[in-house]
Amino acid sequence: MWILVLEAMVAFFLLAFIVWWTMYSGKKPTPPAQKQVATDKDATEKLK
Repeated sequence: MWILVLEAMVAFFLLAFIVWWTMYSGKKPTPPAQKQVATDKDATEKLK
């Protein structure tokens, strides 16, 4: 019986770790205001 509890705990912690890993990994998106400023700056430089 204790082996089933241990197996369930390992499976739960593995699932929680995978969810945590995928939630906090990857590139963070830049706010839209910064994207607009960079686009306007690039457009101004292209006109010169």
